[in-house]
Amino acid sequence: MANQDPVAFEAAAREVGFLGFGFYPRSGFIHVDIGPARQWGQRFPVRATAFAPETPPAREVLANSRTMKGGGAAGVATLGAAGVEVAQGVLAETQSAILPLVPYLDTLRWVFIAVALGGIAVTIYARLDDWRRGQR
Repeated sequence: MANQDPVAFEAAAREVGFLGFGFYPRSGFIHVDIGPARQWGQRFPVRATAFAPETPPAREVLANSRTMKGGGAAGVATLGAAGVEVAQGVLAETQSAILPLVPYLDTLRWVFIAVALGGIAVTIYARLDDWRRGQR
């Protein structure tokens, strides 16, 4: 319990249904169980300084951010557009069998470009919105 708030830990354990509590402040732990309601031992002394709230690691915050999602969409769409460009070049060389599909590849490439631009717009909007709210 050296790096945890014993009061918050006990409250969380009670909230999920634990009823038995043994307090061992000298050994630094709390025993919890689902037996009958009971408690033993001396409670942990109240700390003079409150614990700071836990913040998730930056990588988890970034993974869930709208900025990363918009950037990911833009990246995937950019790769898709590049893939269509390569496919169009290859298919143009093998015109005889696939010539009827070539006009649709232009449309498909523009669809990917539009999705990429949409992803970029979402990324810019999310970044500006986060900046306006005072977040990263």
